[in-house]
Amino acid sequence: MRVVTPKQMSRIEDRSEQLGVTKRQLMLNAGKRVAEHIDSYCRNEMELPPEASSIVFLIGTGNNGGDCSAAAEILVYKGYQITVITLCGEPKTELAQEMYSRLPERVKKITGYRTESTKAALEAAELNFMTVQEQDISELIKKKELTPIERLLINEKKRMSDIRGAVVSADVLVDGVFGTGFKGNLDKDISSVFAISTPAYRIAVDVPSGGNCTTGAVSSGIFRTDETITFGWHKTGMTQYPLKKYCGRITSVDIGIPQAALGAVEGDRQYYRIDRAELTGFPPKRERDAHKGTFGSVLVIAGSNSMRGAAAFAVQGALRSGAGMVRLASVAKVIDTVSVLAPEATFIELAEDDYGFMAFDDNIPALKEAIKKTDTIVIGCGMGVTNDTIQLTKFVVRSAQDAGCTVIIDADGINCIAKDIEILQNLRKDVIITPHPGEMARLLSCDSKMINDNRIVVAEKYAEKFGVTVVLKGAGTLVCNGRVTAANHTGNAGMSRGGTGDILAGIIGSVIAQGYLPYEGACAGVYLHGLAGDAAAEKLGQEAMLPRDIVSSLPDAFALIKEKNKKEDMNQ
Repeated sequence: MRVVTPKQMSRIEDRSEQLGVTKRQLMLNAGKRVAEHIDSYCRNEMELPPEASSIVFLIGTGNNGGDCSAAAEILVYKGYQITVITLCGEPKTELAQEMYSRLPERVKKITGYRTESTKAALEAAELNFMTVQEQDISELIKKKELTPIERLLINEKKRMSDIRGAVVSADVLVDGVFGTGFKGNLDKDISSVFAISTPAYRIAVDVPSGGNCTTGAVSSGIFRTDETITFGWHKTGMTQYPLKKYCGRITSVDIGIPQAALGAVEGDRQYYRIDRAELTGFPPKRERDAHKGTFGSVLVIAGSNSMRGAAAFAVQGALRSGAGMVRLASVAKVIDTVSVLAPEATFIELAEDDYGFMAFDDNIPALKEAIKKTDTIVIGCGMGVTNDTIQLTKFVVRSAQDAGCTVIIDADGINCIAKDIEILQNLRKDVIITPHPGEMARLLSCDSKMINDNRIVVAEKYAEKFGVTVVLKGAGTLVCNGRVTAANHTGNAGMSRGGTGDILAGIIGSVIAQGYLPYEGACAGVYLHGLAGDAAAEKLGQEAMLPRDIVSSLPDAFALIKEKNKKEDMNQ
């Protein structure tokens, strides 16, 4: 599924105008689609007739508010009780002004903002939002003569009361205050309106106000929705947390943008949401005369005496996701453990240091020979970070370049890169790195908050700088190479346990060994991994599921993908 940035969406709309579908027509179409959605919800979900349904629109000064005004006009003529609350001022853009002016008199309009003169008077009286909100005016109302500031307080309290009354009594509350260009922080007055407790079904138009549609960051006081109706395509920030959790169910609607308008962003980085439709030909068909060599060989270099499970999970992930042959190169105690858990694998015993980590010099001949016989290499899971493992990582990456292998670097392999970034210099063959935010922070010598606040740009810039494919793990895992960014939507919080990432590394290695290019293979692996996690959660619950259950649920994930593929084939 295609995803766009807010800037790309703006350029697409400009191109649409050039192709004959004006922005005015797009706004009318957007209003129509929002109105249809609300009408359907009220009639089918709430089972209320229009005359018994109260729809309240919160609008801003821009085109997002114009979309809401266009929807409000349609709904009022259908018989709905419509209230429009302007929260930032009178509409400012030409289109927003036109749509607002078209609203008939029977639409109730509430001024939900302070005028400049009111703000100045309150500041002069040293009153702020909270003191006005908490002011008791019951005695003031009884007075016959009022001072200017007392009249001001009464008017302000009435304004607040009108807003609260409308919001509380709404059956559907629609947010059209800020659109996809919002950045920064919400005004306290606006966030206080968003915070009013109401049983209404809450809908955001295009994006919840307070959400950054580029990065996925959110402002304090963001409008929390049950559903977001977004126009054309999902926006990049809506694939990432925390914004995604405030969006509720996301519904993309067609507003009549010509397909040719996408030409406006043809040379840009392309964005997608990974779904089954994107996994063309996955999993690969297994012909009757296939053999183990048909589905590729994976070499896993992982584990240490104190972290044996990481190697086991990587091996099991590779085996369960279809690789023909999986070999583990590790120290003796790791092999002893994994051979019991995954006897289908074969093993290469490596020399170790006094602490149970892989040595370097003594293992070069065995690794050289193993690399010649493999299609993909997974390195790093539970390996530890020592001078020897850093040198070993560098040796494996360079040797894989010569052998034409794709390398997936995970966990401690990434920490080894952070210690010696030269490992990624002058790459001639694809490398995939699979960091979680903490590991990505170590790569960039920053804190995890910076990574989480800028997940998309961080992954993209790193991929571009080093010519690697970056799989930045987390809710909404990102897969980026130099040209394309994809966001995953499978998976759940039950996967937030040590070992889950090791399974993913093994799966990606397996998928690529079966003949997929690194970016496509990483996307398929991430999606499959999350789908298996969802299957495990459905069977066991997110609280009780363990990483081993993700491995056990991979057959369920494959079954879901094949079922979807079969239905699509029947519909063609």
